[in-house]
Amino acid sequence: MTPEQQIIVKNGLWTNNVALVQLLGLCPLLAVTSTFINGLGLGIATLITLVLSNTFVSMIRHWTRPEVRIPIFVLIIASIVTAIELAMNAWFYELFLVLGIFIPLIVTNCSILARAEAYATRNNVLDSALDGFMMGMGFIFVLITLGGLREILGQGTLFANADLMFGPVAEGIELSLSDDYPGFLLAILPPGAFIGLGLLIAIKNAIDRRQSKQAIIVSTPVNTTQSPAQ
Repeated sequence: MTPEQQIIVKNGLWTNNVALVQLLGLCPLLAVTSTFINGLGLGIATLITLVLSNTFVSMIRHWTRPEVRIPIFVLIIASIVTAIELAMNAWFYELFLVLGIFIPLIVTNCSILARAEAYATRNNVLDSALDGFMMGMGFIFVLITLGGLREILGQGTLFANADLMFGPVAEGIELSLSDDYPGFLLAILPPGAFIGLGLLIAIKNAIDRRQSKQAIIVSTPVNTTQSPAQ
């Protein structure tokens, strides 16, 4: 992996994370992440859209006139999302019903159009596909983390309804805190989503500040010259 590709990986997962830094795509992120599986389903659909849209935009970047590039990008993204929506309707129907309108709303996710405009139009196909994949992975990480936390606190379970995505074989992987866990209603309501996302952003910022301080300490030269004796 080249140094440029390593930067792409780091930017997508951490430095320029779509949800924690760019703060894009928050509407579906906050609405869907009531469970781990819901977050994972939307995250995978978004990742596929990011990879394919970046790839196609990069492939046609030399033939796309500046005056019409945005409508063309939206058309590409809408076509990809429509295909994903039809596939989920066919093979993951129950999960499709749970995610509802938020699958077609991927078309309006600002992060997808932003990556197409800011990166895919300026870089080769391989790097553009990698950028889309890592941005999607960073988005998935936030979705499943927030969804998992809200599910544990709100319902006392984890991996509930995993069979909606993985079939009957996954029916037994659900974890439960206890049979009489009362649940924490705020966690699964919209305010809980805002609070959870705020905590994730605060944790990331705290980690970044700590790493910055450590980098300054490491880079500061130590003066080993001793003053002459008086």
